[in-house]
Amino acid sequence: MERLQKILARAGLASRREAEKWIEDGRVTVNGVVVKKLGSQADPARDKIKVNGKLISRPRQLYYLFHKPAGLITSIRDPQGRPSLGDWLESLGKRGRLFPVGRLDFNSSGLLVLTNDGELAQRLMHPRYGVRKGYRVKISACPTERELARLRKGIRLEDGITAPARVRVLQALKKNAWIEVEIGEGRYREVRRMFQALGYFVEKLIRVRLGPILLGALAPGEIRPLSAQEIAALKKSVGL
Repeated sequence: MERLQKILARAGLASRREAEKWIEDGRVTVNGVVVKKLGSQADPARDKIKVNGKLISRPRQLYYLFHKPAGLITSIRDPQGRPSLGDWLESLGKRGRLFPVGRLDFNSSGLLVLTNDGELAQRLMHPRYGVRKGYRVKISACPTERELARLRKGIRLEDGITAPARVRVLQALKKNAWIEVEIGEGRYREVRRMFQALGYFVEKLIRVRLGPILLGALAPGEIRPLSAQEIAALKKSVGL
């Protein structure tokens, strides 16, 4: 037996939070009975579970690694008509309900995990599990060791002090520098705002790691299935 919202999320129909709203709204039935109580359980192998009168099926779970290029919105559709993740997936012939785990802003690039496994996606994004993310960041000048120490301790932003980050200089150039950053939070544009708080402009931002998954040599715009070993490592990292 499993909680209904978990069953719906694992079926790739919605996030667990969305599924909870569906249940509260009376859109879900189990064996013909409307269920509105959160925490209600069912057996997905034996019970007939319907959403809006349609019987749910458990689709094959899909897991992909995508190198998001800069200039792409991390949304399935963009109301402003900008290039979106949904457009890109259609161009690649990827069908089914895939959604990104977390987001990268329009000007950022790098690793995105795409899946229809709602339970895994939710855990990877939830701060409770502290999944660490790694970035390579090109900024407008090389920071001092004292400034790096502020990032390692936690720096004050408008929404509070950041958790300690791991940072090191990868390459100091004449006019800018490449910095390696690792964080365990998922605040909006956090890495950019961290450097802006020190007075630096972020010229490029590339995500290269999500938990145990590495971007590797995957080129911008390319996509590949995650291996069985990578899927298992992701699930292990969040207790699944």
